Amino acid sequence: MAGFLTKMFTWWNGSTIGTDVFTRRFGKKVGEDELGNIYYEGGMSTYGLKRRWVIYKGYADASAIPPGWHGWMHHRIDTPPTEQGYKPREWEKPHNPNQTGTAYAYRPKGSLAVQGERNRVTGDYDAWTPGD
Repeated sequence: MAGFLTKMFTWWNGSTIGTDVFTRRFGKKVGEDELGNIYYEGGMSTYGLKRRWVIYKGYADASAIPPGWHGWMHHRIDTPPTEQGYKPREWEKPHNPNQTGTAYAYRPKGSLAVQGERNRVTGDYDAWTPGD
């Protein structure tokens, strides 16, 4: 029962029932990436372009779409990476999940989570004080 309720009401950890029904009716599977995300195409958008969507494996994280698939999803290229033999460039890093809220999150000097005071910069704000 919990699995059904999760599928019915949550969108962030897989597809909902509505997405599954829409995908079965209108979607054509285009491919799958190395992370297990599955890409679909079908129907027309209001802009006159083919509608494209992804069903994430696990939690929905837009940064988990590899560069080749990102270009296809945003209609920058017409051919999916599975058909064109996309090879990532050497400067394209593998996916690293969002670290916000974890011990690995970026905490600059002077933030509430780190001791110290940040360096002053030219754009800093100086509060008004009476008599200045």
